[in-house]
Amino acid sequence: MLLQLVIGSFVISLTIIVEAIFIGIAERTLTARGDFLKEKPYHAKTIISLILVTLWLMLSHSIGVWIWAATFLVLDTFSGLEPALYFSVVSFTTLGFGDVLLDEKWRLLSGLTAANGLLIFGLSTAFLVEFLSRVRRAQKGV
Repeated sequence: MLLQLVIGSFVISLTIIVEAIFIGIAERTLTARGDFLKEKPYHAKTIISLILVTLWLMLSHSIGVWIWAATFLVLDTFSGLEPALYFSVVSFTTLGFGDVLLDEKWRLLSGLTAANGLLIFGLSTAFLVEFLSRVRRAQKGV
């Protein structure tokens, strides 16, 4: 059990670092290009920037899922890449279909994967809300 917690904590830390880097790059880019969003037409620019930021964050989520899949492969919990990746996606997004399960020796990692996904999606959601709030304030000249 302790080994699962150590491995899971390491992987969670790694995915949080990836997410923080992606959010940091997005924030820096938006700060550098923020004047673009202050100019009319507001609506189209807000939509385009929201799409780009969301896709950027989805890339970071995908990397997190791949990190978990790689972990499962290194631990030899699955016979190949597809089941490891599928399990990672299902667990990370907290769907938890239950059609593919970890062996009892590693099953605690499934809960840690889900907790990691909740945290990462929460960080992304908070960033998107803050992003829209800042864009709207900037467009209103506040």
